[in-house]
Amino acid sequence: MTEPSTNLSTNLSSNQDYIALEDRVAAHNYSPLPVVVEQAEGIWVTDVEGNRYLDALSGYSALNFGHRHPALVQAAKDQLDRSTLTSRAFHNDQLGPFCVALGELVGKDMILPMNTGAEAVETALKIARKWGYQVKGVADGQAHIIVMDGNFHGRTTTIISFSDDPEAHDEYGPYTPGFTSVPYGDLAAIEAAITEHTVAVLVEPIQGEQGVKIPPEGFLPGLRQLCTDRQVLMIADEIQAGLGRVGTTLACQYEGVEADLYTLGKALGGGIVPVSAVAADAEVMNVITPGTHGSTFGGNPLAAAVGKAVCDLLATGEHQRHAADLEGQFREALQALVGNGVEEARVRGLWAGIDIDPELMTGKDACKQLAKKGVLAKDTHGSTLRLAPPLTITAEELKMVTDALAEVVTEAQQG
Repeated sequence: MTEPSTNLSTNLSSNQDYIALEDRVAAHNYSPLPVVVEQAEGIWVTDVEGNRYLDALSGYSALNFGHRHPALVQAAKDQLDRSTLTSRAFHNDQLGPFCVALGELVGKDMILPMNTGAEAVETALKIARKWGYQVKGVADGQAHIIVMDGNFHGRTTTIISFSDDPEAHDEYGPYTPGFTSVPYGDLAAIEAAITEHTVAVLVEPIQGEQGVKIPPEGFLPGLRQLCTDRQVLMIADEIQAGLGRVGTTLACQYEGVEADLYTLGKALGGGIVPVSAVAADAEVMNVITPGTHGSTFGGNPLAAAVGKAVCDLLATGEHQRHAADLEGQFREALQALVGNGVEEARVRGLWAGIDIDPELMTGKDACKQLAKKGVLAKDTHGSTLRLAPPLTITAEELKMVTDALAEVVTEAQQG
C-alpha cells in the first residue's frame, strides 16, 4: 500500500508537476492533453503556468454557455445559501419550477430528473421496457430495443452491452441482453429489426462520439413515422446534440421531429453541477410509480435551480439563433480545408467533426498542435477531431479556431 504523503500537493507550479501527480494517484481512464486548467471564464481557460486557451470542446457540450456564465453562477450561489439537498423523500421548492421550465422548453408533460447522461439513458430504457409490458402488452422479459451501430450513450454495464466500440465494450461481460444494433441512418434495417416485442428505438440525432456523424436527410422524420406505425417508442439521446448546440433547442427539431422520450444532460447543468433528465408525455412517464425508480441526488434543489436557469437562457432562443447564424461561417472555413489535408468536414450549428488525412497526422496529434496555438479540442476514432465551442463564441473568435486548424494542417503538409 502506498504510504500517505503530507505534502503530496505542495510545491506544484508547472503543468508537468500537476500531470505527474495526477498520473500517480488518479485512475488512467483518460488520456488528456498536457494542459492543467486553473481558471476559466467564458470561452477561455488559463493553465497553471498562465497560458491562455480558447476552449473549443465545451466539456463535450456540458459548457454550451461557456465557463462560469454569470446567470448560472448566480443561480448556484443563491441556492447554496438556501438548501442543496433534500433527497426525494421530501419535496423541495425548486423541483417543480425546473420541471415546468424544461417541459415547456422541449414540449413534454413530465420530467424525471437524474444526475448524469448515462443515468438518463438507463432511465429511458427502463421506462420503455415498462411501457412495453404495461401498455403495449409485450410478454414479460421479452422487451426488445433497437440501437444504432457506432452509438455512444454512456459507460454503464447495460449501455456498453450494446456498444460496438471495443474500448468501451470488451472485457466487461457478461452483457445485458435485449438489444439489436443496426446501421445508423438505415430505415430499412430498423424496420426489418422490429418484432412484436420491440418497445423502442434509441437514436442519437447526431452521433457525437463518432465525429459528429449526421444521418441522411429524411432519416429522423422517417424513423418517427415508422415508430408511430409500429407502436414503438422513439427515444432521442439529446445529451450532446441538444440544448442549442445545432441551432435549434433539440437536434430533432432541425428536421421538425418530435421523439416520444428525450434524454438530456451535459449542458443542462450549466457546467456547474451534473444534471440530467428524461422528458416524456404523461401517457409514457406514468408507468413510473413510487418506488419503481429513484435517485438520492436526482432533482436536488441546487441542481434544479441551475437547470431552471439553463432553461431560462434557452427560452429566449438567443443562443440557438446565434449557433444557427454562425453555422455558415463555420462550414465555409472547414470546407475550405477539404482536399488540403482534410478528407471531410461535417458541420451542424456550432458542432463539427473533421476527418484529417490519416497519413498526415492523428486526431490526437492535431489537438496537441492546436493547443500550442491556444485552442483546445478533442480527437476521436483515429484521425477525427471534434470542435464544439461555447454558444457564446463570437464570429471573430470562431475564426481564430478555424484559422488555427488551417495552420496546423498546412504546417503538417509542409513537414
